Amino acid sequence: MALPNAYSQYSNNRVLTASPAELVLMLYDGAIKFCNIAIAAIEEKNPQKAHTNIIKVEKIVDHFRMTLDMSYPVAEDFERVYTYLSQRLIEANMKKDAGILREVCEHLRSMRDTWKEVMRRNREGGAV
Repeated sequence: MALPNAYSQYSNNRVLTASPAELVLMLYDGAIKFCNIAIAAIEEKNPQKAHTNIIKVEKIVDHFRMTLDMSYPVAEDFERVYTYLSQRLIEANMKKDAGILREVCEHLRSMRDTWKEVMRRNREGGAV
């Protein structure tokens, strides 16, 4: 069965050849994916699976927060959003609350979509 190995190799190559902007997009996509898995796990009454995936989202959000370049004024706004999301994820994990995770996921989708638009504009050479 070479197929799983081929997919793994493709995924590794995709990460290794991605631009920094594409890596950020992949992280947003991963956070959204893990958030959705956690929501499904809560609905399936699987608290361990929910916990594991919420922690993955927390780590991605923490990474975003820790890598902010605070020399840009907009970074303070992102810091506040990431701090809020971290607090909500902790609350969602303690309560195993799918509603909170849906809220977090919606914020992550909005941020991802904005990031995709920035990437598109930069590719087209437009001002952002």
